[in-house]
Amino acid sequence: MSETTPLLALPLLAAAQAQKHVTHNEALLRLDAAVQLAVLDRTRALPPAAPLPGDRHLVASGAGDAFAGHEGEIALYDSGWHFLAPRAGWRAYVVAEGVTLLFDGSVWREALVLAPSGAAATLRVAEAEVNLAGAFAVSTLVIPSRAICLAVASRTVAAVTGATSYEVGISGETAKFGGLLGIAAGAGNIGVIGPQAFYADTPLRVTALGGSFTGGRVRLVLSYLAFTL
Repeated sequence: MSETTPLLALPLLAAAQAQKHVTHNEALLRLDAAVQLAVLDRTRALPPAAPLPGDRHLVASGAGDAFAGHEGEIALYDSGWHFLAPRAGWRAYVVAEGVTLLFDGSVWREALVLAPSGAAATLRVAEAEVNLAGAFAVSTLVIPSRAICLAVASRTVAAVTGATSYEVGISGETAKFGGLLGIAAGAGNIGVIGPQAFYADTPLRVTALGGSFTGGRVRLVLSYLAFTL
């Protein structure tokens, strides 16, 4: 019989084994790490300086020190580093980014579903804040080419001055995701549209109404479907 389980590589007790608690505790530690899998981040190639027991990281490429040779694996800290090699179908939530990854057997992917060829459909959410000045402000947030846009939500995070309200949209459709929006801090809107395909990178913009912007800040949140070949 194998000394470990076939899927999670949990160590098994042997007949008449001494100090069974050591093997048992090791199996529980690995199980605790793999179930409801969430990692703090996926950008570390080196171990953090002061890890806490229970910390988990998805090891980035170019790994060194204690992470060397464990790229793409789950690093778990518990008085030392332990590593779990993922299998196809594993999902992991990345706390730092608020995204869920899927392991396709070779790499971790941001994907809802994967085809055997590696083609994928992914639901993505991105956000950015816009400092307001002038007649309109163009956001760094861009609807990607060949994506299907679902919605753009907005929230006034610093009270708007100069304008009496504002619109959120794109060039040529300045109120596509909401018009006559509130200028007081905390005002918000969810600009849902019928799913629409975009065939060029399209920046979002915030347009002043009733006067030009002299101050304020708005957070935009873009929800869209993305596709890869």
